[in-house]
Amino acid sequence: MKYLAAVPGLFAASMALADQPVLTVLTYDSFVSDWGPGPAVEAAFEAECGCDLKFVGAGDGAAMLARLKMEGERSEADIVLGLDTNLTAEAKATGLFAPHGVTADLTVPVAWADDTFLPFDWGWFAFVGLAGKEYPKDFKALAASGLKVVIQDPRSSTPGLGLLMWVKAAYRAEAAQVWADLADNIVTVTPGWSEAYGLFLEGEADLVLSYTTSPAYHLIAEEDAGKVALPFDEGHYLQVEVAGKLAGTDQPELADKFLAFMASPAFQSVIPTTNWMYPATAVELPKGFETLIQPEKSLLMTAEEAQAAREGALEEWRAALSR
Repeated sequence: MKYLAAVPGLFAASMALADQPVLTVLTYDSFVSDWGPGPAVEAAFEAECGCDLKFVGAGDGAAMLARLKMEGERSEADIVLGLDTNLTAEAKATGLFAPHGVTADLTVPVAWADDTFLPFDWGWFAFVGLAGKEYPKDFKALAASGLKVVIQDPRSSTPGLGLLMWVKAAYRAEAAQVWADLADNIVTVTPGWSEAYGLFLEGEADLVLSYTTSPAYHLIAEEDAGKVALPFDEGHYLQVEVAGKLAGTDQPELADKFLAFMASPAFQSVIPTTNWMYPATAVELPKGFETLIQPEKSLLMTAEEAQAAREGALEEWRAALSR
């Protein structure tokens, strides 16, 4: 009898769940991993939206844009989360995105006037290695060092593309020669960040392309101070990660609500210890972040400059690594 009595309640709960609107967010794999921001963000947003928030992982950031361009208006996503300023001009040119109309008090280290894409975190790219060693202070010294390096593919990964922009912004006309000199140091190129960082942790390389914030993960989550980010004299390239609303969404108000939620403390306070990046608004950083290196010089191309430089930088990279 208890079983029979429970059936109407189960039926009602199922019906209520079916009536909830679904908001689908296309993002990168590490965001939706068990240790990423996705689970906490999903729980916090669903607690206030009366909806079902569905994250869909799609590789790394550049691969995500490639998938979106292939699907076009057939995409089932309402929001794309995880592009950066090296990709926003290309993304906007697809015509698939709509202005968001969200106002937020941002603390990203660049002036922000983009009405289509809204930042949710930021950081500096850096090479990460083991503490207690002497390391090169710039790309040229790295190329001459003989150190083994693992990087990400710029055609599928935003860190990989960020490295291309970093070299181009720092060396301009010398970039092709820098890549030619670095080619012998690169032991492998992975599709995304997770694979590259895993190889580094397994001892397959001396250094991995990551972020100045990566050592904070080891320090805070593992109580391990054995990883360091290398400060480079020519400066470090900034990454500002963003989200945007697709014009074809059938949940435009809910999509705007999520983008506004991104700027709230409930979302932003999760970022430092799950995505291991700096938050895009003024939330308190956890203890351990004060130990991180602070680059004296930040490098960043505008979205339009990055779009214009991308193909040439890719060709320099391909030519160097194919030798």
